[in-house]
Amino acid sequence: MNQRRHKVCVVTGSRAEYGLLSGIMRCLQADPALELRIIATGSHLAQAYGLTYHEIESDGFVIDRKVDMLLDGDSAADVTKSLGRATIGFADAFAELQPDLIMLIGDRYEMLAVVQAALIARIPVAHIGGGDVTEGAFDDAIRHSITKMSHLHFVMHETAARRVRQLGEDPVRIFNVGNPGLDHFRHLRLIERDALARELGFTFRRRNLLVTYHPETLDDETAGSRMAVLLKALDCLSDDVGIIFTLPNADTGNSAIRRLIEDYVERHDNARAYASLGQLRYLSTMKQVDAVVGNSSSGILEAPSLRKPTVNIGDRQRGRPQATSIINCGYSVEAIDSAIRRAFELDCSQAVNPYGDGHSAERIVAILKRFDNPRDLLRKRFADL
Repeated sequence: MNQRRHKVCVVTGSRAEYGLLSGIMRCLQADPALELRIIATGSHLAQAYGLTYHEIESDGFVIDRKVDMLLDGDSAADVTKSLGRATIGFADAFAELQPDLIMLIGDRYEMLAVVQAALIARIPVAHIGGGDVTEGAFDDAIRHSITKMSHLHFVMHETAARRVRQLGEDPVRIFNVGNPGLDHFRHLRLIERDALARELGFTFRRRNLLVTYHPETLDDETAGSRMAVLLKALDCLSDDVGIIFTLPNADTGNSAIRRLIEDYVERHDNARAYASLGQLRYLSTMKQVDAVVGNSSSGILEAPSLRKPTVNIGDRQRGRPQATSIINCGYSVEAIDSAIRRAFELDCSQAVNPYGDGHSAERIVAILKRFDNPRDLLRKRFADL
């Protein structure tokens, strides 16, 4: 990129995505050869999910466009209609911003709308996190679809790189950069326990859990019935175990989980729930608890770097590489209770995170700068194995 500054448009639709992207956004913002543009969408703009676009702004970023897409309700029809609204919104946003390259991460349905609009607008896409496998959610199909509509592939591990090659993508466009979420551990100064307790309004107990449970979108059982089992397992613990819930994302069936958590917190003095902790408070909380419980990707991707055990419930994350700090269990009160008690005793001091070394952002930005004209990426060939 030797001539004009190319506009790299980063799209984020949830607190989790932003946590993974923010380090890259800072590198883009600081590089004189690139011009950062930001679009916020999805749960960032919804009151029910904490209006987390404010966190982006408080970090010193300017949001160039907001694409409001979420309809009330979380049925399959509601989510599908939201996807349609998002596609229309991104078509307008890209026409206005005229980015040279779009960057996104992962597998959520909001990002499917992004790549659909970009494909028709002939804007190349850099995709982070392709090639992963998560068998328990339709995110798997979305992730692979995004891969086929993307032009640069920043994967988190070598197995993912092999899968993207298997999907027919050109090996010279696939880069194993690790998980950008791990970059935070080199830069963030995490909040100490006493200060964190004051910020959260939470009293840490002798033992503590960080619980995040999202709908398992390919499950035959309802999200509410699965969450009810998890809450019964938590009831097996003594009152000297503190429980910090983070509320689920905007997937189908999330409202039932929210209602159950809110009711549980009302009845238990040792439990609190938060729509969004923000990246700093979330990672600080993770450091202070004795285990992470649920089915969030953060328990697989980030918790091992803090040497914290994860109780991973069900199939939502099945297929991802795992550190030795992960304890997998099924959906029964006995299985979850047993796994939590094992986690309390598990020594994770030697756990090795398989998702990189915390230098992803700088690798990604350096690779982007190799391409003098991003539009040259638009023509793809199928790389037959």
